[in-house]
Amino acid sequence: MTAGNDLRYVEEKLAWMRAERIWPNGLRYLWTDAFGVVLLASLFTASGKRHYLDEAEWLVAEVDRVLGRPRGIRIGEEPDRDGQYFHYLAMWLYALGVLGREIPDYKRKGVELAKQIHGAFVVPGRGVVWKMKEDLSGLYPGYGFGALDAFDGYISYRLLDEAELWREIAEMRVLIDHAIPHLVITQDLGIGMMLWMTQFFPQEPWAVAQRARCLAMLDRMWMDAGYFCREPGYGNVKFAFTNYGVSIGLQAVDAMPERVGRLNAFFETYHSGDEYDRAAITHVMACNSHFAGHLIKGYG
Repeated sequence: MTAGNDLRYVEEKLAWMRAERIWPNGLRYLWTDAFGVVLLASLFTASGKRHYLDEAEWLVAEVDRVLGRPRGIRIGEEPDRDGQYFHYLAMWLYALGVLGREIPDYKRKGVELAKQIHGAFVVPGRGVVWKMKEDLSGLYPGYGFGALDAFDGYISYRLLDEAELWREIAEMRVLIDHAIPHLVITQDLGIGMMLWMTQFFPQEPWAVAQRARCLAMLDRMWMDAGYFCREPGYGNVKFAFTNYGVSIGLQAVDAMPERVGRLNAFFETYHSGDEYDRAAITHVMACNSHFAGHLIKGYG
């Protein structure tokens, strides 16, 4: 599939989502909106059409209006999407950084958000809390440290502003160094996002180690029907949006291009029979998989 076809796919998918009020004119969800901001910024870079940049700015304002809190950003608009996830916030920081390449105010906005949330989530020398209460006053009941969250923060902080966030980056680096010897990721989306992160500082030891481990794990998870299963040993368990996350990771490290094409084709006609068939996360990440844009280092 050529880049031109990818862009046509995205434009048609966006038009369909808008007509169905799925996205961006649906309910707010921070993970989806982060990938959506990157998508819109990428479309602006590819086409030069200002309305994509305007829509990205509108989306950031809507996230602030609907999900923004005095400290941090709520997970989503629906009642069961309360609290704050660090890895969602980190992805939002990446999106603000991408938008900040065109409009510097968004980079500053990202730095301010990073400083707001870091002290609430990070326990120096121990870990990054996966989920916090909505006002960041304490742990969300039943949740502890996240396995990938230190990596999420390290990447987002460094790409935003290494000078302004050097203390926060240093704390994340200590946590990464502690995690690397024993961290083996076995879930599809986690693998995809780790691969995606390794592209930015590819020669650092953690990136070298994780790239090899993740690619080896994906070999075990590939199903001949044309998708990656959720985890090794669960061959029939599959999700479109998590496979699109794997696709993004593989594109970031320039690996398994034939499988990227096959999973895109498989999930274009696949129906799960549940809420994910119409969920914004499925279709926005499909767009990112077909047109990764600014999710890839050096794009544009």
